[in-house]
Amino acid sequence: MPGVTDPQQKPAILCISTYEKGQPFMQELARLGVNVLLLTVDKLKHADWPRESITKLFTMPENLTPEQVLNTVSYLARENRIDRIVALDEFDLEVAALLREHMRLPGMGESLTRHFRDKLAMRVRARHCGVPVPEFTSVFNYDDIRSFLGHVPGPWLLKPRTNASAIGIRKIETPDALWPILDELGDLQSHYLLERFVPGEIFHVEGVTWNGQVLFSAAYKYGKPPMQTMHQGGIFSTRTLSRESSDALSLTTIHQRVIESLGLISGVTHTEFIKAQSNGTLYFLETAARVGGAHIAEVVEFASGLNPWVEWARIEVAALFHMEYALAKPKQLYAGSIICLARQEQPDTSAYAAPEVVQRLNRHHHAGLIVCADSADRVETLVDEYSNRFLEDFCAIEPAPDKPTT
Repeated sequence: MPGVTDPQQKPAILCISTYEKGQPFMQELARLGVNVLLLTVDKLKHADWPRESITKLFTMPENLTPEQVLNTVSYLARENRIDRIVALDEFDLEVAALLREHMRLPGMGESLTRHFRDKLAMRVRARHCGVPVPEFTSVFNYDDIRSFLGHVPGPWLLKPRTNASAIGIRKIETPDALWPILDELGDLQSHYLLERFVPGEIFHVEGVTWNGQVLFSAAYKYGKPPMQTMHQGGIFSTRTLSRESSDALSLTTIHQRVIESLGLISGVTHTEFIKAQSNGTLYFLETAARVGGAHIAEVVEFASGLNPWVEWARIEVAALFHMEYALAKPKQLYAGSIICLARQEQPDTSAYAAPEVVQRLNRHHHAGLIVCADSADRVETLVDEYSNRFLEDFCAIEPAPDKPTT
């Protein structure tokens, strides 16, 4: 990438994150010769940010309105050049889009961002383009809801349109159970959708897109569904699928259709699908224009040699300098992760001593491992075995949050 030696003349990318994440992204931006501006919340001022890569760090109070964030960034822009804006977390995508629109900067605007943030918007668009999705209805017109309940067999899921990580999802067993919940939600009910509950296995595809072309997509299978882990506790796990398997081939095909239908130009994506237990149909569940959470980026990197955070940074810099972006040839390994909330403050995972263990999670009251091998079967075996042992050795349960936490 072309560089500029004078820091005052370097282009700058403003990273917005109300959560502690994206360190590899900022490190790569700095390596490529871009000034990195980070805007985060006051309580994360002293978090583990890559300070050697950050030109300037700004903080703001929590829970500012979008208009207040806009005013904050507009004020910062008086003395700081801003050429692009990137939201490092899903919950900052909308305000980043608002800022781009206001400052007339390139990148996803508010309408396109809704395809990767609003579960109703992405389902409407995907269904319009012929991508299979579970039957759903908006929560606007009560006659439409009654018709949906009468024609689509239950149970159903009432989902917040903009939450992530299965937060706030409620399972509705009978039509009569829905109406008191809607009454409780009051004016917030239109920010939900109602969807047929489809039992089945949950998969995710991690992707890299450049100029409308999907350059990389890797298919993974969760252990328990994320909604079950979020609401009932237990072990979170995921693993790479065998690249020659019918599931992997089908998932990469439908993933490309999803990305094309939703209109992503360039960036990284984390997309989830369900394979119906009843008939094997793959249904699109949701997607996000961001790196997958729960250390999925590290799993992808061990399996492919490609870190989604780093590739995202390279895409942003390529777009900034009007250059072409090229993806390195991926490795053909397999990886998986096992993570849980732990009873111990600093859980000891040294007894998990398989040579395929390549990383151990070092996080307060969490146990976690990443394994990597040249065989999908070996990774699956380790993930299953270690998941069962984690339940006995470490796993703690706490109530699911009503809203995201850091």
